Amino acid sequence: MKQQFDGDCIQLRGLRVVCIVGVLPEERERPQPLEIDIDIYSDLSAAGHSDDLKDTIDYGAAAQSVAETCLSSQVQLLEHLAQLIADDLLKPVQVTAVDVTIKKLRPPIPLDINFTAVQVVRRRQ
Repeated sequence: MKQQFDGDCIQLRGLRVVCIVGVLPEERERPQPLEIDIDIYSDLSAAGHSDDLKDTIDYGAAAQSVAETCLSSQVQLLEHLAQLIADDLLKPVQVTAVDVTIKKLRPPIPLDINFTAVQVVRRRQ
């Protein structure tokens, strides 16, 4: 379940990235698909009044940054990848909180399962 914060939110849903992530030997050798959902909390009222991209969070740039983090990190744990993404998304001073969910679409377990996922919620300190 998504945690809700007061205020405005930019949502990115279903970002798909194929990358190296996992602990098992086959996961270290074969890229696998992830699906990422992100909520970025920020006061969006300035952009609502100005209609100017500089007054908001550029979601295209945010999505590109998330994809680059996934492709370059080659982490073992989804938890660590989610933390790296959250840390990066919290860099702009206007971002107050982020909610990052990463789904492993083909988890290496011998059961009929749609996906496994990790969700982290981080606030600006």
